[in-house]
This record gives sequence, structure tokens and C-alpha cells, in this order.
Amino acid sequence: MSTATTADALDVRNPADGRLVATVPIDTRETVNSIAADLRRAQLGWAQASPRQRSRWLHRWRDWILAHTDELTDLLQAETGKVRPDALVETTASCEFITYYANHAEKFLADEQVRSAGLLSLPKRLSKTYHPYPVVGLITPWNFPITLFLMDAAPALAAGCAVLAKSSEETPLTCARVVEGWHEIGAPPVLAHVVGASEAGAAVVDAADFVQFTGSTATGRTIAIRCAEQLKPVSLELGGKDPAIVLEDADLARAVEGIAWGGLFNAGQVCISVERVYVVSEIYDEFVARLAQRVRSLTQGAAAGDDVGAMVTARQVEIADRHVSQAVAAGAQVLAGGTLSAVGNYYAPTVVVGVDHTMACMTEETFGPTIPVMRVADEDEAIHLANDSAFGLSATVWTRDHARARRIAQRLDAGAVNINDVFSNLFATTLPHSGWKASGIGARLGVAGMDVADAGLK
Repeated sequence: MSTATTADALDVRNPADGRLVATVPIDTRETVNSIAADLRRAQLGWAQASPRQRSRWLHRWRDWILAHTDELTDLLQAETGKVRPDALVETTASCEFITYYANHAEKFLADEQVRSAGLLSLPKRLSKTYHPYPVVGLITPWNFPITLFLMDAAPALAAGCAVLAKSSEETPLTCARVVEGWHEIGAPPVLAHVVGASEAGAAVVDAADFVQFTGSTATGRTIAIRCAEQLKPVSLELGGKDPAIVLEDADLARAVEGIAWGGLFNAGQVCISVERVYVVSEIYDEFVARLAQRVRSLTQGAAAGDDVGAMVTARQVEIADRHVSQAVAAGAQVLAGGTLSAVGNYYAPTVVVGVDHTMACMTEETFGPTIPVMRVADEDEAIHLANDSAFGLSATVWTRDHARARRIAQRLDAGAVNINDVFSNLFATTLPHSGWKASGIGARLGVAGMDVADAGLK
């Protein structure tokens, strides 16, 4: 089950049971252009406001979101099929992005005095100032309708930009409600949300001055080409196939718990989900036995207390099932899960062993609740295989020796490496979040999140 699209409307259905949640109209290119024009006019006054004045509105917006936590969490569960703890991460923890940029905008955007580096500029007074791109276009995916929106909308608004957002046609409801909150507090009309599929996304790309896209590598390439044709700046967070390396001196209890959570949180629909695991032979048998036992203990469903929710789209369920089925046909073994549900977009939390790099489950992005585990001889083989990928978003290393972990991290082709942990980098607001290879270009979070304000020298 997934969202049904007609020429002028979307039927949004609950992935857990297929029931109709809402029908929403699709915005045409003409509508998108009109909204963008309104944002561009309103942005003139927004940019003239001080960072402190803009921050006051951001703080009020954050407070509105927190005050509406129950409403937003209910809506988020209805359109994504998330279990409630996973949904609450979006409706509460994501507010940290607003707080961070509201609190630091004045510092990040302050004029800077720049020293001369040579005789030709020695007698000059140099300063660097920041000017916001008028309209920032955000195109966000269906796995985190609030988190990935706020991660980019907060710095853009703090920088003085207007924001034109299009969330996935699969999950248009919660983001739209958060945007309504901005208007309900009486904030300036510099934030808007539009609804639609690829046509609406293309209109946003054409209407914006800066584009931030999060989604598939294939779509990201298309957007990058379009932006290049228009000489328009773009930032892309794309696919991932994040590896975990478990060494012989790892705390196995911590590694098992962390990898289980890192692979199955949000039903595995996370850009930096643990998608493949390399375990040193010395501890391989014990690790997979513990992991399989832990995964088999999890419950799946929409009831209170369930551990793993539904997947947003039926297509993603099919990909997970195909990856596991093909691996089994090639000689792999399923130790937990590996089954489809008769009702809803559910795929059982799965552990697969006996895998290698001839199998799609180890090389293609699954984006589902599957954990394939491969035996390796040592850390060198693990590093070689971890880097044997078109992707390079993030990785995890599990060892009691932190110096060793840091040396390994330096050898990994990844935008971020977590040591004895997962996902930490995504909520470390002071660090840039970026990817290597086919995982994207540009960065978000930290000072890098303010790249929507272009620097100029005077």
C-alpha cells in the first residue's frame, strides 16, 4: 500500500493497515510559481530583520511544535506507520535543530574582518558579509517528514531566506501541519509547503535560488543536472549503504544492541541505517547468535509497545524481500525474520548470514529492516569491504580500543564514523553531515547548514 495519485489529488493511506488518512490536492507548476513569487516578496523584509528578531520567531515556532506534540505524533504515525517511540524522535528531538540555529544565527552570520595575505591587499580593509539566497527550495523524503524538513528549514529561515518546501507525495501531511504552525504563531509569510510528485518537485527546483534535496541518488543526479543548467547552487543527501565493523575486542553486548537498533530503527528506513555488517571471524559465531536472538525478541506492529513499525511504501517492502530472497537463493541463510505480512507494509526484522558482495543485500541500498552479516578475517578485510561500495554516507566501528577505532575511521570512505554507537552524527548539530561518492554533495548541520547565506567580500 502506498499513496495513490490522480491528476489533481493524492490519497494518503496508513501503511500499517491501508486505511485512507486524507485526500489532498496537488499543486500545479503555476501554483508553485505563484507561491514562490509571494515568498520572494516577503523575504525582502525577512532578510532586513536582524538575526535576533528572526530567532525569536524560530523559538516561538519550536514552542508551537512542542505544544502540539501529541497531534503531530498521531498524524505522523498515521501517514508513515511508525511505532510511537520512532515518531516521537521526530516531533520532539528534531526541535533541537530549531534551537541550535536560533541560538547561533547571530554568531554565524556576523560580519568578519579578514586579514590580508599579501602585499597587493595589505593597505585594504577586508570584511566578509553574508547575504541569504532569497528562496530556498527543500525537497524532502518520506522516511522523516519532520526531521529532514526542520534540519534544513531552520538554518534557512535563521539566515534570512524564505523556504519553499515539498515533502514526499507519500507523506505530505505532517510537514504541511508543521508549516501551518509557523503561520498560526503569526510569523512572517516566508515559509510555504506544496504538494505533488515529480512535477511539483521540478517546479520547486526551477523556482528556488538554492536547492536542498534528500532522497535517491538517481533523482539527485537529475536535480543536480537541472541546477547546473541554471548555474544554481544545490546540496544533495542521497543514498547510503552504511557498514558496521565489529572487531574481536568489541563489547559484544553493546555491539549487538547498537547494530540491532541501528539496522531496525524506523523499520530500517534511515539514510544512515546499518545496512551491512562485517564481523571478525574470532567472534563471528557468538555475535550472530546474539544478534539473531535479539532480533527475534522484537515485536512488530502498530500497537503500543511494539518495537518495529511498518514501511512507508509497498515498493520498499518488495526491495527488502527481493534482497533477502536473492541472497537465500545464492546460498545465504536467514536466522531471523525474512517474512512478509498479509496486512500492511510490514517486513519482519531480518538477520541474514552467509552473504558476500555478489549479493544485492550487501551492495544495493535496501532501506528496510534487514541486517546482513558477513564474516571477515581481520580489520583490513573489513575496511576493504566497507569501502567496496558506490556509497559513503556514514559507518560504525565497534572496538574497546578507541585509538584503533580512530585509525580505522581515517581509512573509511564515509562522511561520518560513529565509534561504538549509531546515528550520533545525525543529531550532533555542531558537526557537518555530508556524504562521499554517490551519497551526495554539500553538507548540512553545523556552520555548514548556513551555506544558504552566501558570503561576499567587500
